[in-house]
Amino acid sequence: MKQKISIFDTTLRDGEQSPGAKLNTEQKVILAQQLEKLRVDIIEVGFPISSPGDFKSVVEVSKVIKKCIICALSRARKEDILYAVKALKHAQKPRIHTGIGASDIHIRYKFRSTREKVLLQGIEAVRYAKKFINDVEFYAEDAGRADNEFLRKMIFEVIRVGATVINIPDTTGYCFPEEFGAKIKFLLENVPNIHQATISIHCHNDLGMATANTLAGVMNGAKQVEATINGIGERAGNASLEEVVMAIDTRRNYLPYYTDIKTNEILTTSRMVSQIMGIPVQPNKAIVGANAFAHSSGIHQDGVLKRRQNYEIINPKTVGVSSSQIILTARSGRAALRHKLKNLNIVVSEKELNGIYQDFLILADLKKEVSEEDLLSVLR
Repeated sequence: MKQKISIFDTTLRDGEQSPGAKLNTEQKVILAQQLEKLRVDIIEVGFPISSPGDFKSVVEVSKVIKKCIICALSRARKEDILYAVKALKHAQKPRIHTGIGASDIHIRYKFRSTREKVLLQGIEAVRYAKKFINDVEFYAEDAGRADNEFLRKMIFEVIRVGATVINIPDTTGYCFPEEFGAKIKFLLENVPNIHQATISIHCHNDLGMATANTLAGVMNGAKQVEATINGIGERAGNASLEEVVMAIDTRRNYLPYYTDIKTNEILTTSRMVSQIMGIPVQPNKAIVGANAFAHSSGIHQDGVLKRRQNYEIINPKTVGVSSSQIILTARSGRAALRHKLKNLNIVVSEKELNGIYQDFLILADLKKEVSEEDLLSVLR
């Protein structure tokens, strides 16, 4: 039987922390409604104590979203937790996301504290949050660089006082997939009460391994994934929601997991996030980039025209893309040229095609791409 992986979307919180990506309340509501349509399980809307705008955004999103869990971030401080509680008062499914640093570098240089004091602060934060809301997620910040024995102790203690979800973040994108997967496995095997909570993973992309680390975490027992649309977020960004979801979907015969994501809403969601936040999607971005289903090499074009699966492991319609693209360039072959002519309702003989192809190559060497209008001018 396949295991469901819950999708925790933090585009509106961690994604918004990308420089220049500030969202107002109205924009957060619009994007939250699209995320609900995408069928994410949890939407992390913001950090209520950080600003009046973030507080208002959590309030307003809570009013309109009914199907998803609405999550608000806090530090392990009573004041933060109270702000989160107040902001979540209209949520039908509220969750508080509180926590503290778990790595020695954070404990020593960020908090200027000790393991013992940080552990106690984390325990008290969960205990306090449970007085108001039952669903409490605890994040052990920088768990990727944390000592496993201390991390094990911290997780045991916060579950003991009521944490329902345990977030293991690779906050700095430091881990390799094998290393991060082993950390999740270690916790599952060595925290006695671990099955009383859901293990979540939150990976950053500083070394370009956020998606790989996320999948490694899932394959070693995590049941919740924290990600952002287009992989936006602090520094190099977060794990990309569309990459993680489509990896699970595409390799469903290999992986015993599934998500509830409505995949044909992925492209629409990606474009909305890009447009509203003003952050372009790189052309070669997996799944949602402009070139993700585009073919310009003659060998690839010939293969994909004969059978799409030769070079596409995902049907573009699955993610909301209308069709693959054959892009005419100087690297294109006769098969692609014939295909484009056919689309223009122009039928030519093999001899005529060879002549047109020579003229086409002259033009293609002068331009990056040859459009249909360019092709018609060649024919004239």
